[in-house]
Amino acid sequence: MNGFKPGKLPTLLVLALVPLLLWLGFWQLERGEQKRELLARQEARQQADAIDPEALATLEDPAYARVNLYGTFDPAHSFLLDSRTRDGRVGVELLQPFHDRPSGRWVLVNRGWIPWPDRRVPPRFDTPEQPLKLAAWVYAPNKAPFVLARRMLDGWPKLINYVDTTDIWALLKRDGAAYELRLAPGPAAYRVDWPVTSMSPAQHVGYAVQWFALAVALLGLFVYFGMHQARGKSHDRHEPDHRPT
Repeated sequence: MNGFKPGKLPTLLVLALVPLLLWLGFWQLERGEQKRELLARQEARQQADAIDPEALATLEDPAYARVNLYGTFDPAHSFLLDSRTRDGRVGVELLQPFHDRPSGRWVLVNRGWIPWPDRRVPPRFDTPEQPLKLAAWVYAPNKAPFVLARRMLDGWPKLINYVDTTDIWALLKRDGAAYELRLAPGPAAYRVDWPVTSMSPAQHVGYAVQWFALAVALLGLFVYFGMHQARGKSHDRHEPDHRPT
């Protein structure tokens, strides 16, 4: 191709980067589709009938299932999930054991987010003492979050950086449900506006468009550079030699 001479190094860079950019774009589209399916499943579970805690063990995929509870909180054993933010403010999520009277089961209930602006002062919360009827839903993440160190500090309330129900029930020496239950809005709840996903399907599509646009731009620059190089070399060959003889 006399009219296209991009050079060896630019060609190798384009061959390496364009497939990577295209893969990133299609990966974002795939993630967006997964988020759409997740939101659809969450919506369907929210419309289904609520179950009792005993039924949780029989569900193959209990994520987002609604659960009805009636019983009392254990005020002596509270867990504070650290480093939770809302609207740019730092805080914690309050988790407490709850004894469901109809089933006789212990469940771990996340009552929501509370602010903790001053680490020198313990976060303030209260625990209802009377029996309560609660509506909650199952939080079952697809995979465990990455944490540098799983710590559970001494004292109560106990500060944690990762919710592991197995460790919590072992610490309390109780046979409790395997899943964290998150409260629906109500009198025992604090701030319970948990996002179902950290990124919406539309955001994934937006990132995919950006990756595809970068691939197209890189190919455009590659073609322009190759044609420009070819014209320059052609001009050098045809330029007359005016050196003195």
